[in-house]
Amino acid sequence: MHTTISWKRILVFMVIATAVSNVFRFDIFELTAVLENVPTWMFILITVLLEGSGVIIGAVIALSLLKRKRKTDITFFGTSTSKSLMMSIIPIIILTIIGVENEYGLNQHLYGCIAIIGTLLYCFMEEYGWRGYLQEELKMLKPWQKYLIIGCMWYLWHLTFLRQETTVRDNLFFLFMMIFGSWGIGQVAESTKSIIASACFHMIIQIMMFNSLIRSGITGTEKLIILGVSVTLWFVIVKKWEKENKIAIPKKE
Repeated sequence: MHTTISWKRILVFMVIATAVSNVFRFDIFELTAVLENVPTWMFILITVLLEGSGVIIGAVIALSLLKRKRKTDITFFGTSTSKSLMMSIIPIIILTIIGVENEYGLNQHLYGCIAIIGTLLYCFMEEYGWRGYLQEELKMLKPWQKYLIIGCMWYLWHLTFLRQETTVRDNLFFLFMMIFGSWGIGQVAESTKSIIASACFHMIIQIMMFNSLIRSGITGTEKLIILGVSVTLWFVIVKKWEKENKIAIPKKE
């Protein structure tokens, strides 16, 4: 069985992910103006799907090539479907209850529900690539090497250095966040083998810092509530998940 890294697979993934996603993220074809004519919920979901499409398309192709060579462990639900679903439902309930103010004139609770579902879908598409494929491709490397490579590629994929308003300091901070995030979310992926669990932690970073659907619609206090409640409950779930996985290992042997 082959255990070597294929840099050709990684290149295929990165080129597709960067080219396709950023066509929509930078709105090169000016589709936003066209999509604004559709219902708000549809506009949000279509925009999210388009922006994350490159990563998941690249990952599907690269992952299918990788699976011909060796077994992969990280899957959609990981080792527990129920716990994956439980983790994803928690922030949906919280954001629906809190509500998110918006410029579309929608009820803030309805918009909160739509926005968090859209964000979760987006994070899942990204995580399918960064953890579902790339972390699996690099899993034979030392952890610091693996997470450094993933973090740097994740940073490059965003193309933030092309934006005129971002400074060198901004880019260095963002690079650090991507490397740190790759380590943190990578640990979740290793513990649960779940793309959904990884997407949940990715989603909380989105809510706290970058997410345009939610960022300006909730207060700093509400962000801390979302962070505190979600991460606390997720921590309990993941710790129980890890214990169950350790118990299950001898049975498989």
